[in-house]
Amino acid sequence: MFDLHGKRAVVLGGTSGIGEAIALALAEAGADVVASSRRADAVEKTAKAIEQRGVRTMRLTSDVANRASLERLRERVERELGPVSILFNCAGITQRVSTLDCAEELWDQIIDINLTGTLRGCQVFGSGMVGRGYGRIVNIASLATFVAFMEVAPYGASKAAVGALTKSLAVEWAPDGVTVNAIAPGIFPTALNSAIIDSPRGQELLMRTPMRRFGKLEELTGTAVFLASDEASFVTGEIVVVDGGMLASGVNQ
Repeated sequence: MFDLHGKRAVVLGGTSGIGEAIALALAEAGADVVASSRRADAVEKTAKAIEQRGVRTMRLTSDVANRASLERLRERVERELGPVSILFNCAGITQRVSTLDCAEELWDQIIDINLTGTLRGCQVFGSGMVGRGYGRIVNIASLATFVAFMEVAPYGASKAAVGALTKSLAVEWAPDGVTVNAIAPGIFPTALNSAIIDSPRGQELLMRTPMRRFGKLEELTGTAVFLASDEASFVTGEIVVVDGGMLASGVNQ
């Protein structure tokens, strides 16, 4: 079960944190994986780790804020490796700031990367999947998709919209054999949230997680591989929460 041999996967934002962990897990499951991001050095590092797992990859940078770069990425991958059947949209940014002090430029940047970037990835790679009648798309949502956190309004708005986009595309593309789901991680220590985790706020989040610990990235990747596999062929439009019980506890502050 959960065998991805013969599949080609692209992980946008796949060279650090959650994205990198997912890219390596897909490779472990047998997929050829291209982990792409803006930084060539990060792409190189992750590509080497993918190759060590005995599958094919490519060293290609891209920027989810630039549709043309995603189109070039798709064309190169499909020309040299074959049709992309799995897409993970993992690129994302955040910044903690009071909403009263949030400049429109920051708001626009976060919405563009987290939400519109996800849409770009879905459109660019989803068009081929729809045409071929098969595809697995997994977006990265958040606990902020469901509840509010302090002083991250742009991030919360973007991730709530990612949840709605996931459901909309799932309904729209289901007749064409393409599933669209999302994973909503709880607190997993990464470079993106290290400033919060290392602050007193991090201790609050730890106390509000029923398991009384933060997640390990390997505890997230099983869900990713499942959603990418044929075993999830009747699962679409779902936002799978992996959070140690934090959302179930009803604590959101």
